[in-house]
Amino acid sequence: MYQTRIQIRTSGEGDIIDITSALSDAVRTSGIQTGVLHLFVIGSTAALTTIEYDPGALADLREALDRVAPSGAPYAHDARWGDGNGRSHVRAAILGPSISIPVAEGKLLLGTWQQAILVELDIRQSRERMIVLTILP
Repeated sequence: MYQTRIQIRTSGEGDIIDITSALSDAVRTSGIQTGVLHLFVIGSTAALTTIEYDPGALADLREALDRVAPSGAPYAHDARWGDGNGRSHVRAAILGPSISIPVAEGKLLLGTWQQAILVELDIRQSRERMIVLTILP
């Protein structure tokens, strides 16, 4: 087993960061040839998923999240805490805080156009996000 962490600075709500190269570096460093890479982002207003990292696909993802958990809707979280990020929590819960990616021959098994991404969903201007990477043989 190999475990490490990567820290990512985001620029605020809607920021989508391709983390695939950092994951590939971690797999290479681990020396594990066959197994699974599990990722978990610490925090309740960020998420991990995969997508084709194309401007159109990224815009579509942002628009879909706006439809599912719109900015102007009332959220019980906002009523209780007054911080205005109820939609951020809902969006993060829908996407999820973790993903797993198979590893074969020392490389990530991703599709040709598939990249792993961190999605910043909090309304703050900038955040430091910590992602825990665990590679199991």
